[in-house]
Amino acid sequence: MPSSSKAQHRLMSMAYCYKKGECKLSSFPISVRKKIQKMAKSMTLSQLRDFAKTKETGLPYRKKKRRK
Repeated sequence: MPSSSKAQHRLMSMAYCYKKGECKLSSFPISVRKKIQKMAKSMTLSQLRDFAKTKETGLPYRKKKRRK
């Protein structure tokens, strides 16, 4: 499944790096450490890789929220 925004792509890339063991949790900003840990625990490595390999060109920075 591809990422829907640049922010999601970057967060998934950090979680993928952490789950593979290439990066330590302390190397990430404090504001996203808990999210990264939670995603790495709940998603498989292949799911994280699918989100992380999405090209950033053409993606919005953040996805707009839908109004009901």
